[in-house]
Amino acid sequence: MSKAVEEFQPLESGIVRMYHCGPTVYQRPHIGNYRAFLFADLLRRFFEWQGLEVLQVMNLTDVGHLVGDAEEGEDKLEAQAKKEKVDPWKLVEKVSEEFFLDLEALGVKPAHHYPRATDHIPEMVSMVENLIEKGHAYRVGENVYFDVSSFKPYGKLSGNNVDDLEAGARLAVNTEKRNPADFALWKADAHHIMKWDTVFGPHGFPGWHIECSAMAMKYLGESFDIHTGGEDNIFPHHECEIAQSESANGKPFVQHWMHTRFLQVDGGKMSKSLGNVYSLDDLSERGFSSLDFRFLVLKAHYRGVLNFTWEALKGAAETRKALLDLHGRLCSVSRGAKAEESPVLLQVRQNFTQALVEDLNTSAALAALFEIRALCLEGLLASEAAAALVLLEEADAVLGFLGEVAPCELSDQDVDDLMMQRRAARDSRDFAQADAIRDQLQEAGIVLEDGADSTAWHRGR
Repeated sequence: MSKAVEEFQPLESGIVRMYHCGPTVYQRPHIGNYRAFLFADLLRRFFEWQGLEVLQVMNLTDVGHLVGDAEEGEDKLEAQAKKEKVDPWKLVEKVSEEFFLDLEALGVKPAHHYPRATDHIPEMVSMVENLIEKGHAYRVGENVYFDVSSFKPYGKLSGNNVDDLEAGARLAVNTEKRNPADFALWKADAHHIMKWDTVFGPHGFPGWHIECSAMAMKYLGESFDIHTGGEDNIFPHHECEIAQSESANGKPFVQHWMHTRFLQVDGGKMSKSLGNVYSLDDLSERGFSSLDFRFLVLKAHYRGVLNFTWEALKGAAETRKALLDLHGRLCSVSRGAKAEESPVLLQVRQNFTQALVEDLNTSAALAALFEIRALCLEGLLASEAAAALVLLEEADAVLGFLGEVAPCELSDQDVDDLMMQRRAARDSRDFAQADAIRDQLQEAGIVLEDGADSTAWHRGR
């Protein structure tokens, strides 16, 4: 709201309440959508790392989001259901399942609540009635509109001026409205498949904006700490949320608003006509993991431009692989050692922490982790490696790029025994046996590094 970095203090000590605008479940989210969802996960992980309790809510929009984010037109979900010739309710289930599978692949921690708009119609109707009673909304037949002239601060988030909006060509003429900038809280359409019989009539469905306000307040209260979304949510969606919520309750709605920039593709917008609207499956088909994409997103500040190219993803994958290798090396060097953090590692920890504390500067935080890699390549004592391992895993708890360690059936002693057998086979020039042992170790996730006089090993990822 202030367009400035501010110190964060939760409204209730020790607890952070956050709401994130989730997907409209009419088609599987693309990688651009996931930039905002990964940012929400980063926030969650960061606060928990700082010892705070988090209550996290992400909605699923399954009705009321019209094509083009407009006030008039077809519902995105119904339009897609017609195109695919399926029942819209079945489409919701299919896309929701795809969304949750994608979140799992990206290492996103599940939110505490994923409310669906269609499950909260009574809360929305009650809020609309409240706004009518307080003079902030008006009925025209079965339609209900919010009167923006009744909320003087309208535009305080986006910077849009009501007079400019009324004069702008962006707003379609609707003779039912008192002001061109007024927005729908409840809409009526006898042909709409997804509709509810309420006090406003038998053919109604909620406006997109009222959904998030009603669900956020149900799970987080009338005022809460943080609301996130993509930059496209700022106006009209979040601006309208503020107007209707603060008009209904007479209280500040959200303490901090945080928005991610768009994900560009090859320097421009994603477009179906250009064939560059990618899903996680498209990345997998090119040999990349979802965590490689997560790492690419982490490399850029959430408020900065992020340009997706296949070359950039390849670079992110290689950089992430280097950190996976670092983890394996540290595990190998530190086996059985007690962690002792040196002054140099203490400075690395401080650099990492400070980068995240200062508006979640993930690119600087990752740079700090590569200081560990430089130290490791120079050589670390076992106790230092153990401390570095602790720091790296602590960092991963916040950034989530390593992924789960593949289970290994071989104990350290088993590996050492096989290494001795391989050395003996090589000494006796039984290279077939030596190669077979090497393959056995590699299949178990053991990385071998042959030197002139010896072979080192560590567990891979």
